[in-house]
Amino acid sequence: MAINYVTEEGLKKLKEELAHLEGVERPKVIQQIADARDKGDLSENAEYDAAKEAQSHLEAKIASLKMQLANTRVLDSSRIDTSSVQILTKVTIKNVKNNMQMTYTIVPESEGDLKAGKLSVTTPIAKGLLGKKVGEQATIKIPAGEAIFEIIEITL
Repeated sequence: MAINYVTEEGLKKLKEELAHLEGVERPKVIQQIADARDKGDLSENAEYDAAKEAQSHLEAKIASLKMQLANTRVLDSSRIDTSSVQILTKVTIKNVKNNMQMTYTIVPESEGDLKAGKLSVTTPIAKGLLGKKVGEQATIKIPAGEAIFEIIEITL
């Protein structure tokens, strides 16, 4: 499995999700199985079959999360150089055509959230901005064609 790079916030979310699955969802499924078992003949018990299937899916998800956590590395923002756009930097760009300014933080793929201003490193815009310095322009293919963005500021 590939290494999964995340921020401290991303690691916290993964750990919280695992704790929820193990501490809340797993006991619920176990109780559903016990309740269904108490209803009698297991060979014709649809509730029991459904609960066992839910347990199987839950355990697979827990195993997957544990594997993901085992292969996760936290990105250290203190080592980020703000002389060029890179992962974890906050970049303010200006659309040269309409002078509209936008600010995004470039984040690992799993943490992208456009509404929160977090642009996944795998998006076309982020890919086009990576490595650029303040004052440089990037021509990026977007759904509406091509756009030229100028780098205004790079911070953490």
